[in-house]
Amino acid sequence: MNILLVGSGGREHALALAVSRSLNIKKFYVAPGNPGIFQFAEYADISISDHNSIVNFCKQKHIDLVVIGPEQPLEAGLSDTLRENGIVVFGPSKNAARLETSKGFAKEFMQLNGIPTATFKRFKSYEQDQALEYVNHHSLPLVIKADGLAAGKGVVVAETNIQAHNAVVEIFGGAFGKAGEEVVIEDFLKGEEVSVFAICDGTNFITLAPAQDHKRALDGDKGKNTGGMGAYAPALIVTDSVLEKIKKQIIIPTLAGMRKIGAPFIGCLFVGLMIDNGEPSVVEFNCRFGDPETQAVISITEGDFAELFLSAALGSIKPNTITNIQNGYACNVVMASGGYPDNYKIGYQIIGITEAENSGATVFHAGTKIENNTLLSNGGRVLGVCGKGKTLSEAIDIAYNAVKLIKFTDEYHRTDIGHKSK
Repeated sequence: MNILLVGSGGREHALALAVSRSLNIKKFYVAPGNPGIFQFAEYADISISDHNSIVNFCKQKHIDLVVIGPEQPLEAGLSDTLRENGIVVFGPSKNAARLETSKGFAKEFMQLNGIPTATFKRFKSYEQDQALEYVNHHSLPLVIKADGLAAGKGVVVAETNIQAHNAVVEIFGGAFGKAGEEVVIEDFLKGEEVSVFAICDGTNFITLAPAQDHKRALDGDKGKNTGGMGAYAPALIVTDSVLEKIKKQIIIPTLAGMRKIGAPFIGCLFVGLMIDNGEPSVVEFNCRFGDPETQAVISITEGDFAELFLSAALGSIKPNTITNIQNGYACNVVMASGGYPDNYKIGYQIIGITEAENSGATVFHAGTKIENNTLLSNGGRVLGVCGKGKTLSEAIDIAYNAVKLIKFTDEYHRTDIGHKSK
């Protein structure tokens, strides 16, 4: 089959690697891609915001399947445009993607469908005074969220009234643009956070190995929230019994509820969860694979991802396309630019990737570019260095030994990815 992958980050590099291993691939294209993805896929010279150009490309190249990686094209309705033109796509509709693109919608959807989640309240920008009053009379900590897409950074866990007030004022003040036109204020859920990916065809689904992300910028879960500083899989807190609860109490009613409103969910449903004494509650939904969890999850998954995505996109998922969802353990460490998630510089030369991969790790490109035959940093999260082993400790050691071999100016990374589960 001929496949087009949309996206350019570390998640897309991992998806490209997985898809490229299919025996049924004829031609594999990516837009816009990155230097790591170009090892497996040809560059498609099209803008991912120009839907008509993508449709024309798909028709000219006889594309059998489009896989959409990031959330922004889904929010923009790319999957709808492709389906309207008879092109098979793995990725939810704009309406279904609201599970991620509007936290307020997702919370009300969960409330309506009896899906366990934290108590919440929504406030529009003109209701800032009411939001601050709500904070004043509510127990702490509180979770303050920008309603829309904010690249994983529009969430503040406020432990004091001052922090909560500042978060509300900052979001309504335009720190996250249109994403902050509404704020969701939630009770704080205690427990251990995990991520579960469900590959869905609108009705049926399969789950992949659970993972645990590390959102805070600094060791010990300190510092600002980021898009994710590293992840490991599988997360052993998701036992068989906990996974059954996640399926029965969350994934099944979510798919049923989306069908009920005429927005069947076809794609990867990312369920961000808090597990407390074996009981799962939803922290957030995403409408696509997570980053940096995907790099770890895919590293331990065996099977034909191209056939899996195609079958789900066609509405009849084939679970047997995945032969093993947990072959060992994986740890993915993000190497970031100094200053991330705030201001950072790009354009620094990166060296040592070949040595790192020769040491046994897989290096996923997240924010890189090539200029004058030189690999340069080109984002906040630059690389994901993933180790795989028979034990989590072995995977962590492989990842961090490889990290030591890679150098670029102002690089920083957390040194404790996966350590709390060793």
